[in-house]
Amino acid sequence: MTAELTALLAHLAEARGHVLAAVDGLDEDDLTRPVAPSGWSIAQLLHHLTYDDEIFWGCAILGGDEEAAAEIQDGWRLPVTTGAEAVEGYRRWVSRTDALLAEVDLDAPARWWPPQDVFPFPPFADARACLLRLLVETTTHAGHLDLAREGIDGHQHLVVP
Repeated sequence: MTAELTALLAHLAEARGHVLAAVDGLDEDDLTRPVAPSGWSIAQLLHHLTYDDEIFWGCAILGGDEEAAAEIQDGWRLPVTTGAEAVEGYRRWVSRTDALLAEVDLDAPARWWPPQDVFPFPPFADARACLLRLLVETTTHAGHLDLAREGIDGHQHLVVP
């Protein structure tokens, strides 16, 4: 593993930890009730992070995982069963993504790219760009979860004491 990949994966692990810290201790009602004007719940955001980021970018595109590619669906539209299942699903796919990312060559092309009718965008130049997309998505949504959590119980994720 290169120093660059090690650093990127460390930042990704930190962002994922931030996501999980933002939802830690919330009960089922808090995880599944709408928290944004658009109507999304924390569980729906976790589905987005799971399906549209960990499964899509991490496992399928970067990892070339055929089972993950078969699981691709719009995480925002996926019905929420329980908040606990959304958290567990996110944890499970993060673990699977990590195993695949440990072997990624950042200079190589993505190991898989979806068909045009599924994702009508040209392939990224290399795996590095795909990993950066996963990192940006995760950190962005960690911030969204911070705002949602603060609205629920006042908890703040402070990075500077």
